[in-house]
Amino acid sequence: MFGDNLERIVAGIEKNYEADEIFFTKPGRHFPSRSAIKMLLKETRRVLFPGYFGEEMLSPYTSPRYFIGDTLMQVERVLRAQVITALKYTDDGASTPEQIEQRTNEICTAFFDELPQVQRVLLTDVQALYDGDPAAGSKEEVIFTYPGLYAIYVYRIAHVLFELGVPIIPRVMTELAHSGTGIDIGAGATIGEYFFIDHGTGVVIGETTEIGDHVKIYQGVTLGALSTRGGQRLAGVKRHPTIEDDVTIYSNASVLGGETVVGRGSVIAGSTFVTSSVPPHSRVSVKAQEITMRQPGEKD
Repeated sequence: MFGDNLERIVAGIEKNYEADEIFFTKPGRHFPSRSAIKMLLKETRRVLFPGYFGEEMLSPYTSPRYFIGDTLMQVERVLRAQVITALKYTDDGASTPEQIEQRTNEICTAFFDELPQVQRVLLTDVQALYDGDPAAGSKEEVIFTYPGLYAIYVYRIAHVLFELGVPIIPRVMTELAHSGTGIDIGAGATIGEYFFIDHGTGVVIGETTEIGDHVKIYQGVTLGALSTRGGQRLAGVKRHPTIEDDVTIYSNASVLGGETVVGRGSVIAGSTFVTSSVPPHSRVSVKAQEITMRQPGEKD
């Protein structure tokens, strides 16, 4: 009977709680809140794209200053609490509360200073998606409905925090976008302006990828590592490719390796597997595959 075995089962699980990964019993160590991070993304997006994802109604006759200021104050309070939690988790008691508070102040100040620039670059991404997709009815439609733009938005917010050295939170952000869109962009990747992701499902962009301006990629594209057998020894090493300006990579192509550079203006055809550098203005494709057809009743 279950009741007869319960004490033994409880004792076994309690013993496993001694593992470092099970840290809830250790004082002061907690993860940031996923729901709070989702709120941060939602409210920040309302500020950057007002009227699309909230009930605010801004007009030339209504100053947006109050809406922007009030919303950002709410975002700052939540961000501050989550950054403190993340810093405490990784600090392991090495810093005083005052030092963590000071570091949080610096992070929050720098993050909000970057928001106007993030918004400007996101508007170039909107333009790229609209220009590159004949199915787009308007730029407003791109903002309101395109999963590629949402994944790019989350990446650009997460990347600012990543560059500021914030632990955990950038990864939570990009994984939230990944789970919602099927697009996995590492927060550490460097991505230029006018970035285009069409359809998007299955796209993977590794954290040390470098992407220039006016780059287009389609569903199923992987910009990944050539090998990850080195595991943690590869942490911080450039293991993902560099994609220069004006490159187009079609669906299900894989470009792999930290030393792989796809030169400016190149086109990578669908379903290709690229593991070495490509000169500028190249056209990379697989050899024509043989297609066979047979009618019902015909033998192979």
